[in-house]
Amino acid sequence: MNSSISVRPLKQEDIPLIANYWVNSPSDHMQAMGVDLNKRPSAEDFSRALTGQLALPIEKRQAYCLIWELDGQPIGHSNTNPTQYGESAYMHLHIWTPEHRKNGLGKQFLKLSIQGFFEDLQLQTLYCQPYALNPAPNRTLEKVGFTFLKEYITIPGSINFEQPVKLWELTKANYQQLFNNA
Repeated sequence: MNSSISVRPLKQEDIPLIANYWVNSPSDHMQAMGVDLNKRPSAEDFSRALTGQLALPIEKRQAYCLIWELDGQPIGHSNTNPTQYGESAYMHLHIWTPEHRKNGLGKQFLKLSIQGFFEDLQLQTLYCQPYALNPAPNRTLEKVGFTFLKEYITIPGSINFEQPVKLWELTKANYQQLFNNA
């Protein structure tokens, strides 16, 4: 059976799905991504933050989100945060349910998301810095063509604990070469 995948910008009706993922995902999954469980906002706080970003013009957003759909159903998302429109952004990748993980979908969704981020945000550089001890996103970034820059210790976001991260980069020139968009 062939499945169809697609990526589209966040809509207001997607916000409860993302809030649910962050609030109700198992603790072990969150910790494997480097999330400090004591720093997780409530569903209401997630919803308020996403609604606020969605209300802004794309050029003013600190965060920009794309929804991942499998056969027309949302199963995950990729977002940038922080985002500097026309310059650079830091990308995050999330498949919401275990049954959709570890089967190659992430790589396919990532390729579509990269295209969306470069085009929608007019980026020069796209970064990703996943938890170094979480092998799946690091392998996927390498397979798609990101360049590994360094590994270092930091607190990468407001809901994370201090951790080793791997910093990956994809420049606009490399994106165009890899995705034949020259």
